[in-house]
Amino acid sequence: MSQLTAAVALASGLMACGSDSNGNGNNGNGGGEGNGGEELVLTEATYLKANNGSENAGTVETITEYDDLQKQFNSGANEGLELDSNGNLIQAADITDSALRFACAITLRGDEADFDVNRDRELSGSNTGLLNPKGIAYADSHGLVLVANFNATQITVFGSAAGGDATPVAVSALSVKPWDLTYVDADDRLFVALTDGTVAVYDDYVANGFVSTPNRIITPVDGDGNILSINSHGIAYDATGDRLVVSDVGDADVATDGAIFVIESAASADGNTSVARHISGPTTMLGNPVDIVLNGSELRVAEKSNDAILVYADIFSGDSGDVEPDLITSSVKPESLVQVPDTFNLIDASETTDAGMVASIIASSNPAEGSATYGQILGFDTSLSAASSTFATGMSIESVSLDNAGDLYATYDSDMGAGVFVAGRGAGVRADGSTDMARDRMITGAATTLVSPKGLDIDSMNGLIFVAENDSVEPGIKIFSACAGGNSSPLMTLGNSGDVSPWDVDYDASTDTAFVALTDGTVAIYENVVSSMNDGTMDVAMQDRTITPTINGEAMQAPTNLHGIDYDPSSDSLVVSDVGDAAIANDGKLYVLPGAAMADGPLDVSVSISGDATMLGNPVDLMFDGTAVYVAEKSNSLILRFDDVFASPGGDISPSASVELPSAESVALKSSQIN
Repeated sequence: MSQLTAAVALASGLMACGSDSNGNGNNGNGGGEGNGGEELVLTEATYLKANNGSENAGTVETITEYDDLQKQFNSGANEGLELDSNGNLIQAADITDSALRFACAITLRGDEADFDVNRDRELSGSNTGLLNPKGIAYADSHGLVLVANFNATQITVFGSAAGGDATPVAVSALSVKPWDLTYVDADDRLFVALTDGTVAVYDDYVANGFVSTPNRIITPVDGDGNILSINSHGIAYDATGDRLVVSDVGDADVATDGAIFVIESAASADGNTSVARHISGPTTMLGNPVDIVLNGSELRVAEKSNDAILVYADIFSGDSGDVEPDLITSSVKPESLVQVPDTFNLIDASETTDAGMVASIIASSNPAEGSATYGQILGFDTSLSAASSTFATGMSIESVSLDNAGDLYATYDSDMGAGVFVAGRGAGVRADGSTDMARDRMITGAATTLVSPKGLDIDSMNGLIFVAENDSVEPGIKIFSACAGGNSSPLMTLGNSGDVSPWDVDYDASTDTAFVALTDGTVAIYENVVSSMNDGTMDVAMQDRTITPTINGEAMQAPTNLHGIDYDPSSDSLVVSDVGDAAIANDGKLYVLPGAAMADGPLDVSVSISGDATMLGNPVDLMFDGTAVYVAEKSNSLILRFDDVFASPGGDISPSASVELPSAESVALKSSQIN
């Protein structure tokens, strides 16, 4: 039997076994037999697998370490996969049009869920310059997506918050078509697998301005200096050992000439480089290994021509040559693989109860157009000294919030319309920046139903934006996908029993509860919000509970008009602000409401702060860091800080710190984990 016939026969046998078969023995959730009949125990993990066959292109499967199918997502995309730090899927596509697709909170999507234009977004069009994109990489600290733009013969760089027909942030022209790339965030180093069998290396890729000329070209050779590589495709980097693993498909029309190379000292390798390990031959089942992913020393290979996922349990040890994989499972035309991290850092700064984790305060200014701070989002240290950063939006900004990656989200309204503006890393590496639609996007249009949006809260865990729509005709809380862009519809709307206009909202993911500050002086509370949305509920007519702040059982003296709100889960307390009469600059108040999780009806405040010394007139927004409350005081153009609020005697007390900010509109907390 010829080698090719043997390989085809083995592939056919795998196809007949189904997606959880093991070429060396039966496998299951508990493991399987490896070479020689020994028990094979792989590292427990979850992976995403993109398919690209005639019948399954456009599907992404969630699989175990043994390739057992857990669920499927219909992405409509077929090429390289990547995950951002919030657990959102990024995938390249060239089924019909060349594009990048962003699918929100992919691990939370149900089986057979589809790409949804209101929940997800696409980056496509003539401005993108995308021509059959293949592999992609995510530069987390910079908020950038790096694309192996195959038929454009270039590396194309996009802002991770961009959408629609956005132009690239940068382009690095190549002389050879790229297939895949991997980016080492800690070192700002980019490795690119080129289809002439080489690997291009860019040191300080972002810092050096995305130059086209690589610092080095690595060519895999054997011990005698003979070139081994023909057509590099998959590439993965082991930071612990400074090692590259590269797959080579050889001739794409031949199902037996694939190879795997291990390259040591990758960060400094240059020119002809002897490989530490070279695996190829008929037993390997390597024909077209189009993608690879490393989990420690375990290597998974998307073997397209032989319809298999191949696993080498320790790719860095053992002899070179015709080495049989430790696990072979059938898989129809797999195209790309990515490992799902065990956990994502999905706790937003707005939920912090540790003041030590707060690096700075982000605040928005909303004076008349033409004023010096119009459209500005500024950063201050926690001592409230002079502004340390300024992001210029050029829009009438209302409330501002941020996710745990450092993207800014801001509501805006003007004669040109209303919506949510998203600035990629606007609270991070671009904090001293301005609107750039290569990096940013807007959620706006008739479908959004936004007319006068005010406060907002970001729920990174579920990939959602909660927006308080203050419009008197259709008031409510509009819930959007955090991945949405353009004219997207809300996923859910929370109404209230009196059609009262809300001003601010705080969502607590740990209890699935939304707390809403209403302008009639009450707090509306909604339970099981996201679970109801996931069950198909799109509109909630009224709140589950209503809190009315009282002192000794007596309602607050009118006028009362709640604006800012923040829930502290560690103490089960709400901190709220009351602007009173918006035309009076000294009648503002702060309240602490204890026992909020179960409260309903009148509730005595445990702390009440008001009076001339407080400088509270129109406290339109606030944030609590576990100890101190930061307040955007609009009528007196100040950001205020009140320390040890829960232990405060209340009354007419002076703020612990303050800083001037014309027409201060909102405040947010920036975590020390944000670059």
